[in-house]
Amino acid sequence: MRLLFLAVLRQHTGNAVTAQRVRDHLEAAGHVCILKDAFDFENPSEISNFIKAENLEAAVALHLYRGGRLLRGNGIPFGIIFGGTDLNEDVNQGDKNKVMGKVLEEARFAVAFTESMKEMAQRQWPHAKDKIYVQSQGIATVPNTAFNWNTFLQSSEINQSADNLHMFLLICGLRQVKDPLYLVDAFSEWHQEEPNVYMVIVGPEAMDLEVPVLARNIPGNSAVVKHEVTGLLFSDPQEFVHLAKRLVSDPALEKKIVANGREYVRKYHSWQEERQTYRQLVRTLERNTGD
Repeated sequence: MRLLFLAVLRQHTGNAVTAQRVRDHLEAAGHVCILKDAFDFENPSEISNFIKAENLEAAVALHLYRGGRLLRGNGIPFGIIFGGTDLNEDVNQGDKNKVMGKVLEEARFAVAFTESMKEMAQRQWPHAKDKIYVQSQGIATVPNTAFNWNTFLQSSEINQSADNLHMFLLICGLRQVKDPLYLVDAFSEWHQEEPNVYMVIVGPEAMDLEVPVLARNIPGNSAVVKHEVTGLLFSDPQEFVHLAKRLVSDPALEKKIVANGREYVRKYHSWQEERQTYRQLVRTLERNTGD
């Protein structure tokens, strides 16, 4: 099939990474998958023109509101992948909530990343409960980073023994709730007290790296990270520093959450299972293309 895949594609965000991964799954199944930024289109009529021009047969959208609303009434079968923004923010705005409900009426399937996301969606739109599936985001083998840690550790500004160095990597996106500078002030104060602690801000990676995870206590994170089991959850910068100090001084806690986190990823975030799920769901669009 020739598929349109709509997503918000700002670089280095979770949306862009997820969209690229799902497109790879669909193309590996033999489909032609044209990935387009939802923000490139103003309204459904522009999408309709694009669908006709590209001779597209079906579509998938990441985000019920941002992408899905553009597919309504275009006459081709489509499926939806829920974004965190859908269920944590847009659902609370009356007009957007209503539009998302209409999108779900037309969608052939909808994918939630966690059970809690599925439950939230079913409460909001009970008419769509039978078409909502859960598929955790898959994690492939993490490639070796190109970052030269030896050069970094030997720099004059660091000048610390590796045995005494504690490095915190901040995995971040662009929305306000994922503000990469959220911890900077509190971490800077801690660094002044203990110069051997550093924070490094990087792009997409985390629990699969076999390092302890500290995550901000927001719905998307708490659905994945269980406090003191697979990671640590903090509500404000001061709590982050408190938990980070605890982690540094408690090797047993670090060992436990690293092991639990790694096992959680292996059990629930299978890249192969994710590929198989999307292949099966897209086949339902293929069977219904002529409806």
